[in-house]
Amino acid sequence: MRYTVRLSYDGSKFSGWQKQKNARSVQEELSKALSILFGDETEAVGAGRTDTGVNAVNYIAHFDTPSDEVYDTARISYKLNAILPKSRSIHEIKPVCKDFHARFFALSREYHYFIHFNKDPFMESFSYHCRYGLDIEKMNVGASYLLGEHDFSCFEKTGGNNATSICTVYEAVWEKYVPSHVSAMGFPSADGDYIVFRIRANRFLRNMVRAIVGTLINIGRGKAEPESIRSLIASRNRSNAGESVPGKALFLSEVKY
Repeated sequence: MRYTVRLSYDGSKFSGWQKQKNARSVQEELSKALSILFGDETEAVGAGRTDTGVNAVNYIAHFDTPSDEVYDTARISYKLNAILPKSRSIHEIKPVCKDFHARFFALSREYHYFIHFNKDPFMESFSYHCRYGLDIEKMNVGASYLLGEHDFSCFEKTGGNNATSICTVYEAVWEKYVPSHVSAMGFPSADGDYIVFRIRANRFLRNMVRAIVGTLINIGRGKAEPESIRSLIASRNRSNAGESVPGKALFLSEVKY
């Protein structure tokens, strides 16, 4: 039988979701845990790759059990959580049709990238400390040029082996937000100290979101105009885009089917 597993993970100790030689991956460790649980080799197939150090909330994967036995999914979840370390959390396991595919059935994926402007010890692990001011309005104008179907080669890591670099971006926006330690415990902060970039698309290329954020930061700093996104996309040249920002502040936050 085929099952989906919904999980979240801290990506700081991993080279990403995808199994790789000589590197730790979330896929490999989840597959090992499933194999231990079922007593037979069991492979987890994910909704897509995440880059090195990137985190995920409510990530979706699927796996096939070695028999057609109907399992108690709550018990499987409990046992998997006992096998896996604290950096990964299994939320739910449920049966699906035999032809379901976590990657190919996905309609869209959403990412969040977190930035804070002032020193904050509680954000350091999962947010990018930006030490200069940014014009969010200009960054949002720049982000608006990402919407629609485009060839996003200019944001793709060199050496990518995708069959196509065409993606459709449905939403791309910068927003202010207030972390829980600020709202609940009164950690000193000012309006606009914390911002998040939210982007949703049918698919993403390797390193695409981190390169987009780095490019929009350049616009926020006044190093480029918002309209430059148009010519950048048309160039299909990665060297014309901004530097990739650190992966620790990036979260795959939702996969829709």
